[in-house]
Amino acid sequence: MYRYLFLILLTLFSPLLAASADNKKIIAFAQDTMANDFRKAQVYEVRDEVAKHSHLSYVYSDGKGQTSLMIRQIEGFIRQKVDLIILGTNDERAIVPVITKAYKAGIPVILLDRGIRSNNYTTFIKYDNRKIGQIAGEFIAKKIKGKGKVLLFEGVPNTDVTKLRSKGFFDAINKYKKITVVKRTGNFLRKDSIIEMEKLINKGNTFDAIFAESDSMLSGVRLVLQRYKIDPASIIMVGVDFISEAQQAIRNGSQLATVTYPLGGKKAVKVALKILKGQSVPKQISISSELVTKTNVNKLTPIF
Repeated sequence: MYRYLFLILLTLFSPLLAASADNKKIIAFAQDTMANDFRKAQVYEVRDEVAKHSHLSYVYSDGKGQTSLMIRQIEGFIRQKVDLIILGTNDERAIVPVITKAYKAGIPVILLDRGIRSNNYTTFIKYDNRKIGQIAGEFIAKKIKGKGKVLLFEGVPNTDVTKLRSKGFFDAINKYKKITVVKRTGNFLRKDSIIEMEKLINKGNTFDAIFAESDSMLSGVRLVLQRYKIDPASIIMVGVDFISEAQQAIRNGSQLATVTYPLGGKKAVKVALKILKGQSVPKQISISSELVTKTNVNKLTPIF
């Protein structure tokens, strides 16, 4: 048993020990969950960018969607004295004490696409998630001519991303008194959206439109619709991210639109390099998004 534990610890920390011996700067990515396609792709994009720089080393952790586990993993990074932390949190409040501890210990912190309720970080690479929700809401309202029943699949509840996308969506939809909205939580995971969509269909629910706050959730929705012999093209469906599945679905008409949401990993490493050189960076760095429909679906590259 002890030998097994030793091997696990060796696997986790050997990159840190090797980097320390080589005087490499260590970038650590504390990620919410690798079960999410987008989150996993983010981690790998950072890994691939770091690999281009011989003076850098890279480690990451998988919080498995559990805030308490993420906190312990970040504590581990602090003890190991990594040189910089990239954070993709699942809770904008609960993570604050440990991130504050890292920041005050002199470890720069880059927030990647999800914010926290604190200013104790170095920089926040952010997107206008409220605008993303508005874009989707306005598009749907126009397509259903201001009346109908809309399903909103929300992401992880305690993240600013979900709150802002939903806020923007309702900013647009609430202008139309004849539109009703049903909300469900899909946690940005296709498996969770599959479970919730099954429940809705089994209860006889039908919808004129669906806005899923990630394309992965919408992929799960389509699988359920097809299983129940419901044509996805009969429902106005909009997602976020622009993954390959969404591109293909838009091409064949089983999804009407999505809003781009770049991974941000390349940008995070570019900013990290500046920070590690002692250069100043803005407190907030914005990445833009755009609506993707059949008119421009072949002009853009999916994020994965």
